[in-house]
Amino acid sequence: MQFVELVKFLVLYATLAASLKLEVPATLHNPPPTCVREPIAGGQLVVVNVNTNGFVGDGQSLTLRIVDSEGNEYRKQRDVAGNFHAAFTTQSSTSLDVCFENRLLNRQREGQLSREIELEVEAGAAARDWNAIQAVEKLKPAEVEFRKIEEMIDEISGEMQYLVRREERLRDTNESTNRRTRNFSVLIMFVLIGVGLWQVQYLRNYFRSKHIL
Repeated sequence: MQFVELVKFLVLYATLAASLKLEVPATLHNPPPTCVREPIAGGQLVVVNVNTNGFVGDGQSLTLRIVDSEGNEYRKQRDVAGNFHAAFTTQSSTSLDVCFENRLLNRQREGQLSREIELEVEAGAAARDWNAIQAVEKLKPAEVEFRKIEEMIDEISGEMQYLVRREERLRDTNESTNRRTRNFSVLIMFVLIGVGLWQVQYLRNYFRSKHIL
């Protein structure tokens, strides 16, 4: 049971660590985006939970945009206020950017309004609805925790395998670059030797034609 309690603590700590609070001031013209970046593995379920203060029509308009480093847009929502929930599956291993733009609608209140945002991004096993799984499969709490552990271990194993494959590709690329650089250096050396010999032969023939040698 101590092991299960430890796992519960780690899961809770990871959830708290993924939760982030930020404040986005309202700007009248071209509000700069405030973005939070999260690395996500490919093919994973991602759940983004946003909780903000304020309400629609309070003089500011908060826009949420979720994109990855490759330019794929997963969600775009205008006038976000209160609770907002988005769930999707990533296409490939990438970095996910959750961006907020807060536009000021009332010129007279410039510099006075802002939105407080609580953001939570969950991915993989942490994003699944374990309460629903427990109810459907009639699992005990300990069984649910072990299922979580199993899926988390599979995710970590998959991530490690991806890193190993990536390291192998980088090593192969590095070896190929070194081999091409070495071959090019050898080619340059032979070219320089050939040019040097040709210059010596040309000068010898020239001096002989002038009866210098």
